[in-house]
Amino acid sequence: MASVVVCARVSCSLQGQVCCMRVRELRGWPNASEVWLTKVGNTIRSREDRFTVITLVRPRAMQILLLLLILTLIIRLTSSSPPLDPVACSNGMSNCTVTNANGYFPDRSICRAANAIYPRTEQELLAAVAAAAVAKRKVKVATRYSHSFTKLTCPGGRDGTIISTRWLNRTVQIDGKKGLLTVESGMVLSDLMRVAAAAGLCLPNSPYWSAVTVGGLLATGAHGSSLWGKGSAVHEYVVGIRIVTPAPASQGFAVVRELGADHPDLDAVKVSLGVLGVISQVTLALQPLFKRSVTFVTRDESDLADQVAAWGGLHEFGDIRWLPHQRKVIYREDNRVDISSPGNGLNDFPAFWSLPAHEIVAARVEEERREEDNGGTDDDARCSAAQQSTVALERQGHGFTNDGVSFTSYPVVGYQHSMQASSACVDSPEDGLQSACFWDPRLRGPSLYNPAFTVALSRAPSFLADVWRLRDLHPSAFCTLHGAMGVQMRYVKASSAYLGKPEDSIAVDIAYYRSRTRGVPRAHADVVDELEQMALRKYGGVPHWGKSRNFAFDGAIARYPKAGEFLEVKDRYDPDGIFSSEWSDQVLGIKGSPIVVGKGCAIEGLCVCSDDSHCAPEQGYFCRPGKVYAEARVCRFEEDNEARIDDEL
Repeated sequence: MASVVVCARVSCSLQGQVCCMRVRELRGWPNASEVWLTKVGNTIRSREDRFTVITLVRPRAMQILLLLLILTLIIRLTSSSPPLDPVACSNGMSNCTVTNANGYFPDRSICRAANAIYPRTEQELLAAVAAAAVAKRKVKVATRYSHSFTKLTCPGGRDGTIISTRWLNRTVQIDGKKGLLTVESGMVLSDLMRVAAAAGLCLPNSPYWSAVTVGGLLATGAHGSSLWGKGSAVHEYVVGIRIVTPAPASQGFAVVRELGADHPDLDAVKVSLGVLGVISQVTLALQPLFKRSVTFVTRDESDLADQVAAWGGLHEFGDIRWLPHQRKVIYREDNRVDISSPGNGLNDFPAFWSLPAHEIVAARVEEERREEDNGGTDDDARCSAAQQSTVALERQGHGFTNDGVSFTSYPVVGYQHSMQASSACVDSPEDGLQSACFWDPRLRGPSLYNPAFTVALSRAPSFLADVWRLRDLHPSAFCTLHGAMGVQMRYVKASSAYLGKPEDSIAVDIAYYRSRTRGVPRAHADVVDELEQMALRKYGGVPHWGKSRNFAFDGAIARYPKAGEFLEVKDRYDPDGIFSSEWSDQVLGIKGSPIVVGKGCAIEGLCVCSDDSHCAPEQGYFCRPGKVYAEARVCRFEEDNEARIDDEL
């Protein structure tokens, strides 16, 4: 296989055909520092064709951007600096702050707590909850990496307690004959997958990111993609839970509740937002270890609506990625195959690789320049970068390797625990912050929103038809969706969990730029915000409990038919609301609203605008109706006052 290098300097002849390049070693590069190459479009090959070189011959505006979108696909570092604990205390275990993996919450607030506790046993966990109950102190649970964007871990005020499940991470029991695995709630998914595989078992479905804890993924209803069997949500495989909740003084102020598969409260506890107590242990029903066969197929978008309705029924783990600006769709054919099928494939998704720290910082600097200079109007550069990223990802097998090292061809066949999820930048050895996950807040690298929502499968074709119409009005606006991700769609089956998905659905994930400065607008924010409002309001979608922005939760609880049953369990388990916060009360419709109205609130996703002041009129952004979904209200950029006056007239 040819080595891959990126050029640091380029010096070409007048004809632009022969170039002398100073290059950085990326993979398999010899000890030479200079090489003569022949230019072929935007790709340069060596005279011996031994090296494939991604050259940064575009203007500087493209260089760092391509590093962000392409380097992740060609650099494979073997070390990293795993994220810090999301809880930080300035005085032992007191005077603490808690954050998430990105280092900020949707409202940019700093979440504080009086103290933090790290129990190592269920008995210590019981004591921690009892102490908080005696003091009537608010409690929230933090996980190892805290990957929820929303304020699930924030107790509010300064007097609360953070209970971390970091050291509650052990295997309790495994029964290979019955296919049952019991683990503590702080076990990370990647460890669970390894433990199960060692016993010849596997978790049939999981989210694609494996650095989430069992308790954390249950709290938010995390899922993979499947309509087959029990579906893609991990909570559908839960058959037992031990949860510590507050209790009266007569019971020692805290109790352990043990719920079996037939317990009537299990459907409340297995997706609970952390407001019922602290989950101590979880028992999962696993399946015999199997293999999967994965092939990615790229097609035009002409029959997308029909395919979305059918694809989940055709392929057990299939998903769909739509690239609206490129007018193409990438279909994932992903199915279970017999354990004897040859292949030792690995899911090693490039976005989860470690990146050099200096490249992460440089990428952010260039991203800010591109997004914020001249109103973020550099659409050509943005769209070109997205196309380059797509091509590079396709060449890399979309992150799948045939042998754990390299991708050669489809199908990629491998064991379930190797194919279902990845988290390389967290699992790699420590290297002193020379490299890290690209979102690591210590480096102030790229900053993104990554909202998600689900739309009922029966309404998905109509929803996508409206998005298609929106795209046709302004195709390049969809290049603001990050890199090769576009519009990611996964399948989720209707759940019996009170806060699970009410009906068979497609889960839509998108990602786009977020400024680190409050009130700075995004390029084409009106188009993306209209898409989200359309999904949630016109098509009755529901937000992801751990990813969505504030405005998405307004009124969302009413779309869960069994929300009332959930609140009844909540009142029994925690009558004093020790595990509740202002945010959770707002989201669950108990008290207040998640909407925060004020200057620039729509820019921050804290509200849907109803007045120009909710946008950024001083920067040319005004509150306007949607172009396809007229009931939407979005912040749209208008170049001059004359255009704004004409629109108002």
